[in-house]
Amino acid sequence: MTNVKTRFAPSPTGRMHVGNLRTALYAYLIAKHEGGSFMLRIEDTDQERFMEGALDIIYRTLEKTGLKHDEGPDKDGGVGPYVQSERNAQGIYLKYAKQLIEQGDAYYCFCDKERLESLKTTVAGKEIVVYDKHCLHLSKEEIEANMAAGKPYVIRINMPTEGTTSFEDEIYGTITVPNEELDDMILIKSDGYPTYNFANVVDDHLMGITHVVRGNEYLSSSPKYNHLYEAFGWEVPVYVHCPLITDEEHKKLSKRCGHSSFEDLVEQGFLTEAIVNYVALLGWSPENNQEIFSLEELVKEFNYHHMSKSPAVFDVQKLKWMNGEYIKKMDDDKFYEMAEPFLKQALKKDFDLKKIAGMVKSRIEIFPDIVDMISFFEEVPEYDAAMYTHKKMKTNAETSLSVLKEILPVLETQEDYSNDALYAALVEFVKEKGYKNGYVMWPIRTAVSGKQMTPAGATEIMEIIGKEESIKRIQAAIEKLENC
Repeated sequence: MTNVKTRFAPSPTGRMHVGNLRTALYAYLIAKHEGGSFMLRIEDTDQERFMEGALDIIYRTLEKTGLKHDEGPDKDGGVGPYVQSERNAQGIYLKYAKQLIEQGDAYYCFCDKERLESLKTTVAGKEIVVYDKHCLHLSKEEIEANMAAGKPYVIRINMPTEGTTSFEDEIYGTITVPNEELDDMILIKSDGYPTYNFANVVDDHLMGITHVVRGNEYLSSSPKYNHLYEAFGWEVPVYVHCPLITDEEHKKLSKRCGHSSFEDLVEQGFLTEAIVNYVALLGWSPENNQEIFSLEELVKEFNYHHMSKSPAVFDVQKLKWMNGEYIKKMDDDKFYEMAEPFLKQALKKDFDLKKIAGMVKSRIEIFPDIVDMISFFEEVPEYDAAMYTHKKMKTNAETSLSVLKEILPVLETQEDYSNDALYAALVEFVKEKGYKNGYVMWPIRTAVSGKQMTPAGATEIMEIIGKEESIKRIQAAIEKLENC
């Protein structure tokens, strides 16, 4: 059996879209699952869309996600160059395009923009140009005269107009397309660069790619690719087309949605490992119900035959949940290192930040959650007295006022404000009065935090803010309740 070899072939046009990351991940997993190799190739044939610094983003993203390529522009595996503009400079694509012309499978086209505009037609509400093979039958003399005159030209494939073309996709099965729907696509553009479609076929063959992994938007182009493979007499690779990724409203995940790229997600506080794990599940399901996978586990478990045809919904809430699970498992020191900027953003006073970090670690889903969760340590927010009402604890504003007045002298005489000592004092008070724990703890926690939800209990909060601030906050709460 031929060794499996896949490639990731991004265009350096900006941040890496989640769909591109998934393509890279699936290509990596398919290769590594079979003990094969994973190659990086840079597709920069569209010079107008080239963005400065985008190449660095590609390398950085692959490095961060652990998708290490075995060969590429920075790792010569003997089939380079690995950048298409460099391959073009060597005349690789023009050589193969001319071979097709000699075989009668391609031809020079000199039609200008105005003529092409006149061929526009509307199909399914979309305006497209269907080329009419106008230049297919130009004589050798006419072609030479046009070239001598410096007339711009492209090279087009000569597609059959009758019959059908079928191809096999590992996910979508056999797909058959009427040939009359296949346009004579351009192979070499007027600027001398190959089109994405042509360069891909030539490079995939020359570089020994066995499995082509890409988005299902390329399904409609695959019959054209196959005509090229057949014209050259080359073996057609295994096609694995990935399902569409949509947002929660089932629209294609666009750059405008705010979480469409890997770097967007990192900036929003998501961990790289969680992003990779989640992206792996956008179109693939393991045989069991496992959801949390390391990259090594994904390599072991990934089977592309379990990929889905249906669009995959990018559910931000599900990703947040998964991120929270990764955060819980983090090493405490590593967690503190990542949490510290957010702790310092929320708190300017001299608090024990490591202790606060320990409180929030199991309660956050993304790191920016920390800021709102702990801001009450710095200052009690404005809150409604209705927060003192808790059915389960059997408390309301009136009972809370009574409890806070009763407990204030106890807290004023308490010297040791460590969590354990405070808790012991409050439990003793509860026992003496014959109250339930929550009947006392709820009003105190509300008074010292002003929050419905906190990352810690009343005594843990008081330990952090200290005796003076705790007393001050309870006195303010008493005053608030007396005036409501």
